[in-house]
Amino acid sequence: MTPIPRRHRTLALSASCLGIAMLSGCGLFDRGPTPEQVRADIAKRIPNGVADREGWARDIQAAFAAQELEPSSAHLCAVIAVVGQESGFQADPAVPNLPAIARKAIAERAAKFHMPAFVVDAALQMRAPDGRTYAERLDALRTEQQLSALFEEMTARLPLGSGRLFARLNPVHTAGPMQVGIAFAQAHARGYPYPLAGSSIRHEVFTRRGGLYFGTKHLLAYPVAYPKLLYRFADYNAGWYASRNAAFQHAVSVASGRSLARDGDLLRPGASMDAPGATEAALRTLGPALGMDDAAIRRTLGQGESPRFDQGSLYRQVYALADRKAGKPLPRALLPEIDLHSPKISRQLSTAWFAQRVDARWKQCMAR
Repeated sequence: MTPIPRRHRTLALSASCLGIAMLSGCGLFDRGPTPEQVRADIAKRIPNGVADREGWARDIQAAFAAQELEPSSAHLCAVIAVVGQESGFQADPAVPNLPAIARKAIAERAAKFHMPAFVVDAALQMRAPDGRTYAERLDALRTEQQLSALFEEMTARLPLGSGRLFARLNPVHTAGPMQVGIAFAQAHARGYPYPLAGSSIRHEVFTRRGGLYFGTKHLLAYPVAYPKLLYRFADYNAGWYASRNAAFQHAVSVASGRSLARDGDLLRPGASMDAPGATEAALRTLGPALGMDDAAIRRTLGQGESPRFDQGSLYRQVYALADRKAGKPLPRALLPEIDLHSPKISRQLSTAWFAQRVDARWKQCMAR
């Protein structure tokens, strides 16, 4: 289920295909489906009732082509499933109760940055170029793109000090039809194939083409040996390699006899050497068996978001201990145990719930 970039594909030839004259018949020069064929496959798999199916198909195919990802039906359906779950095929989906959500998020971020409430209130009472106050414009918002644009305008127009502070208060961190993280897009902008809309990657994420490009990159453009796409769907919600790391935490728990949360976070943020997180502390009890001291364990766990983490000695030795103790091979991928918290979420949800919902949509797409 791991997408293979075209430049890395190899062709395994059977004995009957060793003759030079037969190579074309064996597919050596087969470059795969044409862009038109890929777009046709996407269009027929997009749910009925979606407007501009050809436009969605064009932008999804372009995202795969630009990143040299294999456009198999399974991978195309993975993107379609995430779009369906995150936005229902809306490039800039409306958010219910957005003004109230935005005001709450602004208040929380203002407190975090020690901005007095009266400064926020005064800024919102200023008049925008259209004659309305910013508070009135805030109350009329329906989409995250509108909210982000409002904050950019306020940042540009407010006096220097408060303007800089308001730049830090922008509550919009995910956007577009796949609700991909804006920070992720900014960190992975190299190679983006389109001219920038509004001169920034933030603006691009709100567009259909940009949201699909960066969402596809987040979902598929990293190497991992998962047995099912289900675990990529969990990683899309929790971060790259979260499912691999959650399984590793389970193995650490089995090997050490300590109960651990399977959240995919191998190092507690900001933990000192004297106060390690639970996973690191459990591994330290295995230090003699692993032949690693505390510093080596900390250093290796720092590579927990790397594609090479599962190739290292710590990973292999922990699984050797855990498999032997369990009497069977333990899974190398598990759904992370993470409760979801967001101003846009009004009920108790989890990463596992998200992954399973997307997986159900993926199966529907594959059946179409």
